[in-house]
Amino acid sequence: MTVRRTLPQRHRSLVGAWCFLDHYGPDDVSETGGMVVAPHPHTGLQTVSWLFTGEVEHRDSAGNVATVRPGEVNLMTAGRGISHSEVSPPTTTVLHGAQLWVALPSSARDTGPGFVHHVPEPVRAGGLEARVFLGSLLGVTSPVPTHTPLLGAELLLDPGAVVTLDVDPAFEHAVLVDTGSVAVAGDSVAGAVGKDALGYLAPGEDRLELRAGEEPTRLLLLGGPPFGEQVVMWWNFLGSSHEDVVAAREAWQAQVLADAGAETHPDAAGGLRERPAATQRVVPAGTDVRPGRFGVVPGQPLPPIPAPPLPNARLRARG
Repeated sequence: MTVRRTLPQRHRSLVGAWCFLDHYGPDDVSETGGMVVAPHPHTGLQTVSWLFTGEVEHRDSAGNVATVRPGEVNLMTAGRGISHSEVSPPTTTVLHGAQLWVALPSSARDTGPGFVHHVPEPVRAGGLEARVFLGSLLGVTSPVPTHTPLLGAELLLDPGAVVTLDVDPAFEHAVLVDTGSVAVAGDSVAGAVGKDALGYLAPGEDRLELRAGEEPTRLLLLGGPPFGEQVVMWWNFLGSSHEDVVAAREAWQAQVLADAGAETHPDAAGGLRERPAATQRVVPAGTDVRPGRFGVVPGQPLPPIPAPPLPNARLRARG
């Protein structure tokens, strides 16, 4: 599938605790094959799945099995470690949505894994339909718990609609436009955001004006107070340091490599260097994953995804 990664980017790593935003589709599953993501690990974050079209089956090592559907949010907490798979069923013909990650603060980074499913009721007002899946907006508060204050909502605007929203001035916000276009204005900001683009708004705004273009507009409005911590994020792991990520990677590799324990070997100088990926053998099926920090995804025969090699440099914190 074609994936548009709008966060992180060169000039911005986080919006509140939102640390990752992949926007994909619409994709014809008959051509792309749909979503087939085998078991893989996460630490130190929450994943937020939001679909516009299609369905995806979620399975995780905490024993949760759920279907992601349009207008319904699935939030998975990795905490100290979880593994999961995401596969679109044969009934899905078009797949279109967003995959978002939320950084956990250091106080919650080692929490236990978990999963929450919620179906937000649509709110309609003057050319706007909204579904608030995290936080509060338009007098609606999502019951989904988060470890830092967050806002997450899908907004549908009629062509030419002008909507003014009361927002928390302590939050920074981002607007991701899926279809159409929107002009965004506040006390100190003004600008147009086109299709597939991400617009950023600094803290200090208590009212946002959204003015839709000539076509129906669909967007995600995300927000939260500045995170206030630096994090190290690499592959599917988020930690406080380079060492946190290295330890997570080693724990996952020990669960999924058929020749676990032999991933490194002495070099000519007597040090250790990583075995080439071509010589590493992955366990043949997800059910053959060894028990460990990331658990085992039940009922998933797909072979797990091993971690890529670490870069030949210390991972840098950002945020």
